[in-house]
Amino acid sequence: MNKRRRLSSNLTLLLVALAIPAAIAAAQVSAGTRAPEIGLNDTAGNPVRMAQLRGKVVLVDFWASWCAPCREEMPVLERFHQQYKDRGLVIVGVNMDREAPNMQRFLQRTPVSFRIVHDGQNAVAGRYGPPRMPSSYIIDKRGVVRFVHAGFRASDAAGMEREIQQLLAE
Repeated sequence: MNKRRRLSSNLTLLLVALAIPAAIAAAQVSAGTRAPEIGLNDTAGNPVRMAQLRGKVVLVDFWASWCAPCREEMPVLERFHQQYKDRGLVIVGVNMDREAPNMQRFLQRTPVSFRIVHDGQNAVAGRYGPPRMPSSYIIDKRGVVRFVHAGFRASDAAGMEREIQQLLAE
């Protein structure tokens, strides 16, 4: 019985993983466009609004607890947050798990100090259209998406950091 539950759970995760790109593909945001609104409360209960973040460099990262590259990326994002928050970087992690407890378990194992919002209904994802998991949008101080990263490999970190430094210097 336990094997059946596990198989059923794995199949459900696979179906969700395949359905997410199809459901949000219509709205894919690209470099040079205004960053869409986030409009959800973070895990501390505070609203995350793009208008409040103007004048800051913002990295919006879409992730999920079931995503292996997301687990690899989170410590990198936390390092960016710690290193650049005092210079004006704001990181907003947008969790796409349907169930908030999955997000909470992930964050217990991989704690971060940047802002996290739960987007179980894909409201934010529907506005951004992340092409794969994870996907990151680096937004300049005027609220314009300047860089989009689809997926994550450890070798991507250096390039992302250069882009953040460039926008912080502008």
